[in-house]
Amino acid sequence: MLQADPTEQQPLSNVTLRQIVHVSLGGKTLRVRLSNEFGTRPLYITAAHLALSATGGSVVPGSDHALTFGERPAVQVPPGAILFSDPVAFVVRPMSNLTLSLYLPAQQVSGITFHEDSQQTSYIAKGNAVASTALSNAAQTTSWFFFDGVDVLSHDPGAGAIVVLGDSITDGAYATLNQNRRWTDVLARRLQAHSATAHLAVLNEGIGGNRLYNNHYGESALARFDRDVLSQSGVRYLIVLEGINDIGHLVKKPVDVIDAQQLQMALYQIAGRARTAGIRVYGGTLLPYGGAGYYSDAGEAIREAVNQWIRSSRSFDGVMDFDKLMRDPANPRQYQMQYNHGDHLHPNDAGYQRMGDAVARQLFP
Repeated sequence: MLQADPTEQQPLSNVTLRQIVHVSLGGKTLRVRLSNEFGTRPLYITAAHLALSATGGSVVPGSDHALTFGERPAVQVPPGAILFSDPVAFVVRPMSNLTLSLYLPAQQVSGITFHEDSQQTSYIAKGNAVASTALSNAAQTTSWFFFDGVDVLSHDPGAGAIVVLGDSITDGAYATLNQNRRWTDVLARRLQAHSATAHLAVLNEGIGGNRLYNNHYGESALARFDRDVLSQSGVRYLIVLEGINDIGHLVKKPVDVIDAQQLQMALYQIAGRARTAGIRVYGGTLLPYGGAGYYSDAGEAIREAVNQWIRSSRSFDGVMDFDKLMRDPANPRQYQMQYNHGDHLHPNDAGYQRMGDAVARQLFP
């Protein structure tokens, strides 16, 4: 879910980054994954703490845990590298919000690894405030920086993860801020509510603007597959919902020529690589986009062809027909209006709820 910041305008020297993340699985031991994948210089972090989130940028008193890296409180993350913290004893309930606080000392950061528009407010404060219960005079951001996930180490032998590979629709664009209303959050809550599936985590690997075939707003799904799917801990299932941005850029950037066969080939490659790794894979049909700013009749023909291939090719272990679920029966090229955010491309909260509710729990035996 990471990408490179092309502007590098964030003041990330002598600051505390306090970032809030929602975890789906509960457990008693955690570790944090940090990334300098797009960096061109070493990233220095001299203190890192993990706590339960309270309101705003505050943490629950008494829940703070200092993290170490090779039993040291500081770490240097080399350019292009991903590092895990040491496991820390930390009892956390399912569907909890955690706060990761990182202190970045005075340094020149080059090549910022971040995730834009996380649908979650995080905070940037001057100086080292990682152990503070509350932050004062902190700037707010909806991006995550250098943070690539939390592993919840479960003692349940059946525990595993569902990775969802996608674009802004999976990322939860325009979902209500700080409310965890993405369709993947809805699915995670449903899984946790039933004992037969409560052992499964949901890992959201959506990137706004991302494409299946060509690089844009981060590496393409093909390019980032190993990092965002295969390198995740305990992956047993994969859901793929991506390709609408490839189609839309026929209008925005015609030089990136794409056709249905190329998108089908990319999806076939992803499905095959997942299956080779022992991962069950489900294909999501592309949602309608009639009325969107980059809609075209040529693109619609590609979308319909790709969706028909997803439904009929048997390249997947199952199909999640989001197109059929969300389209207007009277005008199948467009959303049902009650699920349309307003840009004719993204769902609103009700639409995300409908998507998450529609995924059958029986797909995850």
